[in-house]
Amino acid sequence: MNRTIRAAVCAVAVTGLALGLSSCSEAVDQVDKAVDETYEVTYEVTGKNVDSIEFHGGGGKAMEPKIESVSKPELPWKKTVTLRGIMPAAVMPVAADAEGAQVTCKIIHKGEVLEEQSAKGLVTAGGCTAESPIGK
Repeated sequence: MNRTIRAAVCAVAVTGLALGLSSCSEAVDQVDKAVDETYEVTYEVTGKNVDSIEFHGGGGKAMEPKIESVSKPELPWKKTVTLRGIMPAAVMPVAADAEGAQVTCKIIHKGEVLEEQSAKGLVTAGGCTAESPIGK
């Protein structure tokens, strides 16, 4: 009797392992597809006295994106970039002004605002970061 139970348990374990590996394989396929897929976002920055804007421009690796920079941008500032896979969209305007600076940033994907932030003050480092819409 013990031998029959042991055989049944082994059969269930092997079947579960096979199903688990199948699910794992599907997950890996989805990640591979997501990493190669691209998406476009538009960054928008408005306000006054913005000294610089840094943003993920699409280069680099998904978790180590290349950061591009614009000094003394004319406002309102807008830039559309193509990002890849799980790379997050990010735009970071920086302003330092004794009179007080104002900064608003937006990240837009397919007409939908993914993130919007505003800040005021002597030293303002407002920033917007949004998750990749790939795989959602």
